[in-house]
Amino acid sequence: MTYIINTTTAPKPIGPYSQAIQVNNMIILSGQIPIDMMSNHIPDNIAEQTYLVLKNIESILINAKFHVKDIVKTTIFTTTLKKINIINEIYKKFFLNHTKIFPARSCIEVQALPKNVKIEIEAIAFKDHN
Repeated sequence: MTYIINTTTAPKPIGPYSQAIQVNNMIILSGQIPIDMMSNHIPDNIAEQTYLVLKNIESILINAKFHVKDIVKTTIFTTTLKKINIINEIYKKFFLNHTKIFPARSCIEVQALPKNVKIEIEAIAFKDHN
């Protein structure tokens, strides 16, 4: 079965796409950007942006009854690969708070991202129903 995942606790899509699609026991999340859902604000620094993106991903997963520990792959898009150490620090802390296993990952520097953010992260989560 295929389901569209939409939650009001994460930023609404700003284009013709879904926040996530669930296919059986797998969720494919669209790239999430760092919009604070309480204030509609985008922080300036890469550390806050990274954390906020990860929290938005977590919100979508929770809505679908998945968990951060179910993430098996992420792709990070950033406009500033020079700050990978800061991104890695926040990313590492976030995942260690939820699991001992880091997902597979790619990290790509891009020229620009929507709303001029510095980071966007997409994820794939898989839940073993056994």
